[in-house]
Amino acid sequence: MAPVPTIRLVLALALPVMAQHALYLVVSLSDRYLGGHLPGETEALIQGRVEMWTTPIGGDPLLGHVARTVLSTRAEARQAAVLAAQTTAHYLAWSISSYMVLVTVGSTALVARFVGAGSRDEANAAAHQALLLAVFFGMLASVVGLGGGISGLIHLLRLQGSAGLFAAEFLQPLFLLLTFQVVEAAGIACLVGAGDTRTGLNVMAGVAVVNLPLAWSFCYGLGPFPQLGLVGIAIGTALSHVLGCSVVLTRLALGRQGLKLRLADFRPRFDLMRRLLRVGIPSAFDSLSVVVGQFWFLSLVNQLGNEASSAHGIALVWEALGYLSGAAFGTAAMTLVGQNLGAGRPDQADRAGWLAFGLGCGAMTIMGVVFFVLAPWMFRVFTGHPPILEAGVPVLRLIAFAMPALASTIVFTSALRGAGDTRVPVLFTWIGFFAVRIPLAYFFMQSNVSLGPLGEWRGLGLGLFGAWLAMFADLLIRGGFFLFRFARGAWKTQRV
Repeated sequence: MAPVPTIRLVLALALPVMAQHALYLVVSLSDRYLGGHLPGETEALIQGRVEMWTTPIGGDPLLGHVARTVLSTRAEARQAAVLAAQTTAHYLAWSISSYMVLVTVGSTALVARFVGAGSRDEANAAAHQALLLAVFFGMLASVVGLGGGISGLIHLLRLQGSAGLFAAEFLQPLFLLLTFQVVEAAGIACLVGAGDTRTGLNVMAGVAVVNLPLAWSFCYGLGPFPQLGLVGIAIGTALSHVLGCSVVLTRLALGRQGLKLRLADFRPRFDLMRRLLRVGIPSAFDSLSVVVGQFWFLSLVNQLGNEASSAHGIALVWEALGYLSGAAFGTAAMTLVGQNLGAGRPDQADRAGWLAFGLGCGAMTIMGVVFFVLAPWMFRVFTGHPPILEAGVPVLRLIAFAMPALASTIVFTSALRGAGDTRVPVLFTWIGFFAVRIPLAYFFMQSNVSLGPLGEWRGLGLGLFGAWLAMFADLLIRGGFFLFRFARGAWKTQRV
């Protein structure tokens, strides 16, 4: 039988993941829309309160106009605070995904190596150990988050007032049920390593189908559900992942791609745990270094006010169209690089990585064109508040030009992780964030940059656009580093 062309293998793995990510994006867009249209300050309520204010003094039309202006302004301020809270919550929820890399990257890489080498029993054993680690790390994060970690992070990110309260309330249900989400992700990662990306698509499709009506019902109080506003959105998300976790474990218990859960195999095997963590810990350290940099970056953005923070968050939601497209091809690269190295075919692994990058870069470039052309309309989906539009549209158009560099960063990071090359790339992250993005953000954003005992340095004062200009520079440099690292080929001899 003739071997399957590499491009078909890349597409067969990437397209289901891309569809899975598209469903994730639909949920994110729905959540962001709900955040901008929470129940409470509706037109009917505003009109009723205007009448309440003006009726005792004869319904004076001038006072009625003033009252309506005040109430509408309060509604806009509330909307800005909620959207700013969602921006911070988005970063914190994204940090959960980075935390899960402790388990997911090692799971995919090690299972792929065993499958490529024909060792299905060891692949199955690795999957059991990955799920044990997922339970441990999920419970640990829940305890830390609910024990004060959430409020501490919000304080560090300088999100104050009502926006800080909204963010804390939003995150509590997510952390309470976080273990289910980590186990769900670990199970899907094991299946990806075995070459099955369709199960993950089906599970995440179910999560999205359940998430949307639950979020809307808990938010607005539809049918028998209580009206919980912003917290209801998070409850819908958390409960949908509980269902997703149950489905993943059921599929694995029934057997899938040579992986089959058996209760007796859940005895700890520390040799496999060490191998999983040998890949997972540097990868998680890399991802969590990104999180630290992103949090620092967000704390600077939050100082610009709720409107800038809201614009930043909406732009990030749309930018995810490009990011998640690249991540799908990154998943294909990680799987095929790991499987081909396990089978002793480094040249095929190299070819798979370059093909995944080429296809991912093409998809992300198309997304960049969409951002540049449709940016004003994309923002108006969520809000018509002029300050948010004025701050957000230019940054979404700017980042459109960074899509090829972002594709290099995403796809080659995943390809190197599939090979087990996870230590040196951490240096690229540090350079990109802490030597490029953060210093430039201070200089580009602020009119005066305090250098402590060295005095002040005059900055450009570009606000949110300056922040995204610093992000643009970071992505260009990191993209070049990762491309060079993969092209050198030292990863072909990496042990896992």
